[in-house]
Amino acid sequence: MDADALADARRPEWERLDELSRRRRLSGAEVDELIVRYRSASADLAELKTSVGESPQGAYLSTILATARLRFTGAGDNVLAQAARFFTLQLPAALYRIRWTTGVIAVLFVLVGALTAAWIASDPARIAAIGTPDVLRQYAEEDFVDYYEPMASFAGMVWFNNAWIAMQCVLFGVTGVWPVWMLMQNAVGLGVSAAVMAAHGHLDTMILHILPHGLLELTAIFVAAAAGLHVFWAWAVPGRRRRGEALASEGRALATVAIGLVFVLLLSGLVEGFITGSALPWPVKIGIGAAALGVFLFYMLVIGRRAVRRGGSGDLVEYEAGTPTLTAG
Repeated sequence: MDADALADARRPEWERLDELSRRRRLSGAEVDELIVRYRSASADLAELKTSVGESPQGAYLSTILATARLRFTGAGDNVLAQAARFFTLQLPAALYRIRWTTGVIAVLFVLVGALTAAWIASDPARIAAIGTPDVLRQYAEEDFVDYYEPMASFAGMVWFNNAWIAMQCVLFGVTGVWPVWMLMQNAVGLGVSAAVMAAHGHLDTMILHILPHGLLELTAIFVAAAAGLHVFWAWAVPGRRRRGEALASEGRALATVAIGLVFVLLLSGLVEGFITGSALPWPVKIGIGAAALGVFLFYMLVIGRRAVRRGGSGDLVEYEAGTPTLTAG
């Protein structure tokens, strides 16, 4: 076959395909024509490659077909459009969907911490089993407060540590065990610290030093654990979907939570690194922490509800995630 002869004979058709594929809007008839010409040009390209292999005519036709293919598959949004969709639709919708689980986890966490503190503080022997009197006294009177010395490196360390914990809760949530173990470990640890501080008359100091940053920080961890448990539930009880599809969908949707919490924990890390240990009055410090939590809850509950009403779930849009398999019923 003569490649030049084929190109001369088909060039008007190829140019028409190129013209249609570059138009911003197509009528119904033009869409049908685009599909027909795309199939015809694909057959021409196959014939060229079979007969003559690589050729300038084939390269030219491949470029036209690649442009036309974008009209069928869709081109990806630019970075700014993707970021806007993430923060206004995907993330708030994902947060709103797990709001009740987050609330239950928060209540159980506080309950476990309080019961642990009360149980240990009720018996001096249990306090003594934690450490020597000198070590415990130094912890209550000096070490606990000194930990919150304001500095940028401390804020960065806190942010990285908490973000890593949150990501683990979401990513390993499919086990159904990891988020629960992480929460129990932290709740019991907080209860032990509270018991030691109370035994030395410094429980108020502990509360004052935790509230400014802890309101937002702990809420973020509760959210991460809730997201992880929702991933586990999608795997354990997939409903009408196949198990793999349910897990993939929930995994994609709730992975957005892990990404979003990185920014939330950055804010709590800044509060912990620069506000908690500062010389500001305690009402001001606690007010800053409460305001940060209020902004997050407004985003989660109000913006999230609007996002869900707009059809958001936290999952990727169809052209990013792939067309879902339809199920009956």
